[in-house]
Amino acid sequence: MSSASAALPQPGRTKAFLRLVMIEHSVFALPFAYIAALTAMFQWDKNIHWGRLLLVTIAMVGLRTFAMAANRIIDREIDARNPRTAHRELVTGAMSVKHAWTGALVALVFFLGAAALLNPLCLALAPIAVIPMVVYPYGKRFTNFPQAILGLAQAMGPVGAWIAITGEWSWDAVVLGLAVGVWIGGFDLIYACQDVETDREVGVMSVPARFGIPAAIWGARVCHAVTTALLVWYALATGAGAFFWFGLVIVAGAFLYEHSIVKPNDLSRLNRAFFSVNGFIGIALFACALLDLLVRGLTV
Repeated sequence: MSSASAALPQPGRTKAFLRLVMIEHSVFALPFAYIAALTAMFQWDKNIHWGRLLLVTIAMVGLRTFAMAANRIIDREIDARNPRTAHRELVTGAMSVKHAWTGALVALVFFLGAAALLNPLCLALAPIAVIPMVVYPYGKRFTNFPQAILGLAQAMGPVGAWIAITGEWSWDAVVLGLAVGVWIGGFDLIYACQDVETDREVGVMSVPARFGIPAAIWGARVCHAVTTALLVWYALATGAGAFFWFGLVIVAGAFLYEHSIVKPNDLSRLNRAFFSVNGFIGIALFACALLDLLVRGLTV
């Protein structure tokens, strides 16, 4: 094999890296960044600016990819001690730490490059957005509430997307960002319930490990009630129309369904609640928000 061909990324490594960062989970946060960006465009000149929307996409996926890769790298020793995560690529050797860091840094370059192309404020705030992404995996080592750090990290998506379009700070985007952060923090409380015994054995800190599964489930319910209230606030603040409100009804129904199938004494359908229901929430609300903006005059 020539030195030139050896320098090219190997297909197996690329696939392993995409599995490592679970690239498909971008569906959780990306729709809310689009809602913020498109609402900002609607308020600005009622036109969709496809170039900026593409840069928002690159920035969001780049930062999330970096965050997931860093998370897996930092947590690889903990993952090795947990039967549920012992199959992950850095534990099994399907991907080396060196290649994982390479992928993470490439993703970070894409994020910073997209931020630079958007506007000066995006570039100035970009390093701040990276901080909680790195702090979060360490959170479970020093606080029982690592989901709060995760929520903060996720809340920056809509705020950044709005700034990407307007170049200005928006409190409306902050409300949407808080809704996203509390939502994701809430369903991560549910997800953490499946690792309670292992977390207690290895010393990983979390709400379920410290306070028990019932407390975590109730905490998630409170989070999702707060999420719904924040989305209502956002709808009122931005003058949303009927289709967005219909989307909120769908979201509320999805939350009720999610909490009807996950109970403190029955986690058998936890994965359905985590992956299927929460993925549906983001896509459904985005579809309703987009339709609402188009009906109200957003031009494609």
